[in-house]
Amino acid sequence: MAETLAFADHNHDHCTGDGIARAEVVAQREGLRLTPVRRRTLEILLEEHRALGAYEVLQRLSAEGFGQQPPVAYRALEFLVENGLAHRIRRLNAFAACMHPGEAHAPAFLICSKCNAVAESPAQSVRAALDAAAEDLGFVIERSNIEALGLCPQCRVAA
Repeated sequence: MAETLAFADHNHDHCTGDGIARAEVVAQREGLRLTPVRRRTLEILLEEHRALGAYEVLQRLSAEGFGQQPPVAYRALEFLVENGLAHRIRRLNAFAACMHPGEAHAPAFLICSKCNAVAESPAQSVRAALDAAAEDLGFVIERSNIEALGLCPQCRVAA
């Protein structure tokens, strides 16, 4: 469902509430500590379907009294990424909340080149093809980040 909403106008409060609930389940199951700053950082990422840079997150955290030093945001973002609650979007040097926390999945990120909206789309078949190509060369992929740049539906219409 999150995939269908990413580029559509909708109430993000629903996404945020569902995302936090899923993260809390993962945190409890994995014995992770979702501190107030980590939780708020995840909420910030969930509030919009676009990738946010660490300094954007820091500005929001700072305005809410969580501290003004960059490590505040970077540590929270690092925790979220390491524990599968967020993804790093390398193309934008930014972060987006994971829409499938706690699930083994191989996402592709569809990034709008105009508005920076980001959709997390299932890409198991793409990952399988990449693994097969690597295996043919005797290579084992440890980590990959599949990102596609294009135009979201709203920006296509406006173009």
